[in-house]
Amino acid sequence: MIRFRSAVAGAALLALMSLGGCFWSIGGGSQKTVVEHSSGQQLTDLKRALEAGAINQDEYDKLKKVYLTK
Repeated sequence: MIRFRSAVAGAALLALMSLGGCFWSIGGGSQKTVVEHSSGQQLTDLKRALEAGAINQDEYDKLKKVYLTK
């Protein structure tokens, strides 16, 4: 009976440790995702930012030049 309890306790501990990793990744671990867009997508996004007024023409021209020289 003691062996059974030890086995159950060990299995429960192992399960909790496994789930702990899942909760850590959900709750805000320090992982960051970087998404690289194609030059075409970057230019499209840049044009939208200009049209929305998020950036001015000078900023648009500078960033467009940077994107095209990559």
